[in-house]
Amino acid sequence: MGSHSLTRLVAPPATPMDASGDWTVPESALGVRLPEDYKWLVHTYGWGEFCDFLYLRTPFGASQYNGVEWQSGRPSGAPERDRERYPYPLHPSPGGLLVWGTTMDADRLCWLTVGDPRDWPVVVWSRDGQYETFAMGVTTFLEGWAGGHVTSRLLADMEPDLAPWFNAFRPRVHRCLRLTEGHLAHPERLRVLRDALTPTTDRGSWRTENGESGQDHFATVDTDWLLTYDMSRPHQIRISFPPEDSERVRQRLFDAVRLMGCEVLRMTTAVGVSLQSWDDATEEG
Repeated sequence: MGSHSLTRLVAPPATPMDASGDWTVPESALGVRLPEDYKWLVHTYGWGEFCDFLYLRTPFGASQYNGVEWQSGRPSGAPERDRERYPYPLHPSPGGLLVWGTTMDADRLCWLTVGDPRDWPVVVWSRDGQYETFAMGVTTFLEGWAGGHVTSRLLADMEPDLAPWFNAFRPRVHRCLRLTEGHLAHPERLRVLRDALTPTTDRGSWRTENGESGQDHFATVDTDWLLTYDMSRPHQIRISFPPEDSERVRQRLFDAVRLMGCEVLRMTTAVGVSLQSWDDATEEG
């Protein structure tokens, strides 16, 4: 497995965030040379999240939530006093743990900085002080986890019905459109919606056993618009997008709704605040 197979599995963003800079600056500050596969990851994906769960950090940009370091103190407990639970020192101690990512559950994803950076293993350090070590680099670990080939007792598994994805961390606007039923069946409405926004990439779907409710997840390939189409009654489209795309999203999405044979009943933000117009409110997320 390698870098190119990861991009085949998980499409990188069109515009990676905080993905470039002078590598000698963070390496000088950290006192170590960072692995080349990590540099490729940063350049290709940038700061963001795999599958709404695993967050890749980069050493660039100005956000206080980004960076390759221990940002919120040490892990819970005291590694210096409890070597059974905390077998590794923390960077910059020799051979210490250095953070390259985190998870939605506040676990830390680290390197064990022993030997050549090409050989640094990945250590998952959970928020409650448990750990796992994987004898592989960051890229191989991410591909294995996203593809279901690397299992961890500490990390959540990928949902089996969802396709792996990556979201760049960036300001986003969120809209939800509740729709009339129209004359088309749901599968045909979904097809029309995706055709109207083509090209899109699948992010999986699910249905209840009786098939009466479910969701379809997909994203636009070129523009980084993230969509969920709910089968609820009334059915609804949820979309998030970069603020600068607002007018283009409005035009294409309302055109799609008309092609679906539907009308908009209600428009809200992600938290359910009703909007009188598309630009009634702007929120970042």
